[in-house]
Amino acid sequence: MPDVTEPVVVFRNVSKQFGATVAVDAMSFTVAAGETLSLLGPSGCGKTTTLRLVAGFEQPDAGAIDIAGQAMAGKRPYERNVGLLFQHYALFPHMTVAENIGYGLKHRSWPKAEIGDRIAEMLRLVRLEGFDARRPGQLSGGQQQRVALARVLATKPKLVLLDEPLSALDAKLREELGLELKQILSTVGSTTIVVTHDQDEAMSLADRIIVMNRGRIEQLGTPGEIYAQPRTAFVASFIGRTNWFSGSGGPLAVNGVCRLITKNGTALNVKTVDNPPTDDWRVCVRPERIAIMPPHTAADDPDANVLAGEVVSIANMGAQLHYVCLTAEGRITIIQPNRQGPHFKTGEAISLHFGASDCVLLAPGAQ
Repeated sequence: MPDVTEPVVVFRNVSKQFGATVAVDAMSFTVAAGETLSLLGPSGCGKTTTLRLVAGFEQPDAGAIDIAGQAMAGKRPYERNVGLLFQHYALFPHMTVAENIGYGLKHRSWPKAEIGDRIAEMLRLVRLEGFDARRPGQLSGGQQQRVALARVLATKPKLVLLDEPLSALDAKLREELGLELKQILSTVGSTTIVVTHDQDEAMSLADRIIVMNRGRIEQLGTPGEIYAQPRTAFVASFIGRTNWFSGSGGPLAVNGVCRLITKNGTALNVKTVDNPPTDDWRVCVRPERIAIMPPHTAADDPDANVLAGEVVSIANMGAQLHYVCLTAEGRITIIQPNRQGPHFKTGEAISLHFGASDCVLLAPGAQ
């Protein structure tokens, strides 16, 4: 992500309401030049409305939106120099690939002598040289997606908006084109906002992610920050898988570690945080942070958490093994590389090990 001081997009306390439904609730954020920002959340969280506000298809009830240093109040979509890639591409079926890519160039009165060169440049960018005379019906879904992206990028918009850009593709193609899309956006240096409900898509495409819930920003950060340090239970649950521990009562801090007692009576060591909760609390631990070991295995770290349990199910996912183990804290999920040993069987006694730093402590109200 480039180190720049002037953001391309500025949202200031923007709100939008439809009848009694608050779709966007006092949202504020910025998007830097060359940055890809993902709006991630479940259906109805307000991410598509946010995108439509940026594009100019909706006007905010309150707050202000700036794009490239200009206030967008009252400006129509075609006045914003924004490129939008729709979920289903919206290619013109009667036009060739070249005509689809050049459509926006002609309507923006590009010099005729430059249009052909620009179309050829876009075809090279999306690796569709030689496809210029084909029509959309003669292309695969992935090829149509590339044509639609080339059409968006051809006019050199200040901002690119992608609305569920990969959702129409099957899982394998979605993964492959997701990596290609990120490379293309990086190559042209586009400033991009991506709307998606798919956490893997957001994590792979974005420099930063806004996790939305009920029209509000639950958390804004890099993919690594969102995953490793969720600030709310909603974010921890929505991004990836997690195991939950809960209890009440103030922690006892010993040598930089909080010792908490769960509602089931288990002593849980958690890395010390600022202002640890003294009332109801929750701790999340990601499945890949837990090691599954033979029973009664001693921990190398004196602050490690060790739970005795029994394997109740195993799912072989190819590259990974997913274990579910029954412990005094209920069912715990563990994910480990398939090549990593030792391997265990259903019904086998085991012990689970995870460190104090693998635990993320959420205070009361961090829902």
